[in-house]
Amino acid sequence: MRKKGNFFPTTYEGPMIQPICRMGNPILRKKTEEISKDYLLSDDFRQLLIDLRDSMKHYGGIGIAAPQIGVDLQVAIIELMGFNRYGEEVNLPLTTFVNPKIEYLTNEEQGFWEGCLSVPGLRGFVERPKKVRVRYLNEKAEPQEIVAEGFLATVLQHELDHLQGILYVDRIKDPKLLSYQEEFEQFIQAQTLE
Repeated sequence: MRKKGNFFPTTYEGPMIQPICRMGNPILRKKTEEISKDYLLSDDFRQLLIDLRDSMKHYGGIGIAAPQIGVDLQVAIIELMGFNRYGEEVNLPLTTFVNPKIEYLTNEEQGFWEGCLSVPGLRGFVERPKKVRVRYLNEKAEPQEIVAEGFLATVLQHELDHLQGILYVDRIKDPKLLSYQEEFEQFIQAQTLE
């Protein structure tokens, strides 16, 4: 039974895993609706956050946005605790981004190979601004701000793009830098580690 008023239930009822919407589903191509404060403080919203968290963990993601589980609302979650990739250690506890606004703090770009739960089996090289600021509400409707550089800046941009109807494949400048996951691991990742 879910306890009213808590962010997560105190009695675990099992995962609330939702199917992931994949590229081609029209919900992934529309700008999402802002969340009202009343809805943000509702039990329905808390359930949505549980669904997002459980689905992200089940499918092995580090972030997920509401449209990816078929919900047309401006919310995404990201968790990168102890995450280390590309020589960067990133420690971001499970964070909820409601109605986020992103500001690019530099024109300097960086590139990373990105993957996405909604584009399974593929990796693509995407160049994005290296430093961003995001203003958002947390799950308690409190205003928050985060400034991020490096890989975390890329993750934020990737997840928040979902709320604007944009997939990472739209941002690939060179279509030759799109690969199936297995080939990426065999030919590209192996080459970058040498």
